[in-house]
Amino acid sequence: MDPVTQVSGRAYPWGAKNIDTDVIIPAHWLKTVTRTGLGKGAFETVRAQDGNIFDDPRYAGAPILVAGDNFGCGSSREHAAWALADMGITAVIAPSFSDIFSGNAFKNGIVPVVLPQDAIDRLVEVAKTDTITVDLETMTVTTPFQDRFPFHLDAFRRQCLMEGLDEIGLTLARDTAISKYEAGVTEHRPWMSGERRHAGTIVESTGRT
Repeated sequence: MDPVTQVSGRAYPWGAKNIDTDVIIPAHWLKTVTRTGLGKGAFETVRAQDGNIFDDPRYAGAPILVAGDNFGCGSSREHAAWALADMGITAVIAPSFSDIFSGNAFKNGIVPVVLPQDAIDRLVEVAKTDTITVDLETMTVTTPFQDRFPFHLDAFRRQCLMEGLDEIGLTLARDTAISKYEAGVTEHRPWMSGERRHAGTIVESTGRT
């Protein structure tokens, strides 16, 4: 997972409310088990409409999505976060998120930013013409027009995002402590590591009697 300290650029000025995961990535795209290639299926039903913002060249490659209340509701499919990431979206700004989607977004390097509706309304207007910046260092969303909206993010999640640590990365970062613990288990509880002691000597257990 790549570290995220700041996300800056154009944003999709959507603002739509109650967008569920089936809208983000329809169910027939869920046959894949990889995290790549889902971007082309993201918001498929929305993209079927003429003049939709996701195919508007003004927002091509935008790293930010400004959405409405209750974004990511519905199923728990992690593919929704995969699809957004594959589109190049690194931050979603909305008044509220589904808890499961918010967790999936975090685990996939996407910053879920919660702001009040009046801030969302302002950002939707700014995004139509100018860039937006999400800064995890200062915990603010800013615009070129001196707008400054503070937001809150769980300290642990913020650290993980800024250091690019997913669950595997967190485990590897504790490799020394894990190895030390495992060595202690072998020494003091050999039966837990598949070994047994006989006359003061560690004997490998074969499972045979």
